[in-house]
Amino acid sequence: MSSQFVRGVGRAFGHVLRPYPARDVPPGTMVELPDRGPVFVTDSGPRDAPAVFLLHSVLTTGLLCWYPVIPELNKRYRVITMDQRWHGRGIRSDRFDLRDCADDVAALADELGIERFTAAGFSMGGGIAQLVWRRHRRRVSGLVLCSTGPYFSTNDPDLRAQSHRTGRLMTGVYRALPKPRLNRLDDPVGHTSVWALRQFFSTPLSHLGHFGEGLGGFDSRGWLAEIDVPTSVVVSVRDRVVEPARQQLLIDGIPAARRFEVDGGHACCVLGAQFFIPPFVDAVDAVQDAGAPVPPTPEDASLSPR
Repeated sequence: MSSQFVRGVGRAFGHVLRPYPARDVPPGTMVELPDRGPVFVTDSGPRDAPAVFLLHSVLTTGLLCWYPVIPELNKRYRVITMDQRWHGRGIRSDRFDLRDCADDVAALADELGIERFTAAGFSMGGGIAQLVWRRHRRRVSGLVLCSTGPYFSTNDPDLRAQSHRTGRLMTGVYRALPKPRLNRLDDPVGHTSVWALRQFFSTPLSHLGHFGEGLGGFDSRGWLAEIDVPTSVVVSVRDRVVEPARQQLLIDGIPAARRFEVDGGHACCVLGAQFFIPPFVDAVDAVQDAGAPVPPTPEDASLSPR
């Protein structure tokens, strides 16, 4: 079993054993995406506020990755989470490809009647957010990229092979584990760790190899300079998975991208979330402010037709 996998599972269990307290977790529902499949979605906050799609990391769910920050964002944003393919209650498909995940985001926006939105992604979700802009440019008003980069280390063939071997090993382990009942996934009553464990085990660990393939196929370095929407990059400065130097490539490559820092590692969205929430909210605000229409000056008003 690879040391990278052991570290990855350790971080995932860190989410559930030392989690940020679950408060005001929004309820969700299954949404059918035409010609794609059903997906679990939460949609909270003022309906007339700017929309922010929160896209989660690998081996988590929309809520498990993002629940700490949702109540703060809801004060001034409409916030949408979704379970990505083969995660939680996400779409089941023959393959796992981040391009399909990006298209799912646009399809969900269609179903919710949202024309333009900020795409915010953590780790794997940051790659998906970049692809949403790449494939659906007119829909994306801004990007917030957290603990992520323009590629993932799983593009190494040896690491991808290890992921497949580990996935096969975990198939038997996952089958032996008790599966959470779907009607209990949404119940945060009691200790947050119990709720988080249910969320974690709703993703089949047997798909680790497929997740590695999907991550390994992503590389945005050839088109970062084309990104033309306001972009914030939230850098986890103690990250040992997506090292800060790789996160910096986004800032160097995307025109006018702004850097925000969080004193944390790769699971900082939940472990030490109290340090993640302020810079993340600032990063979302910066994108929203940069993309807001500029009010007319008095001279503009005097020249407008009467």
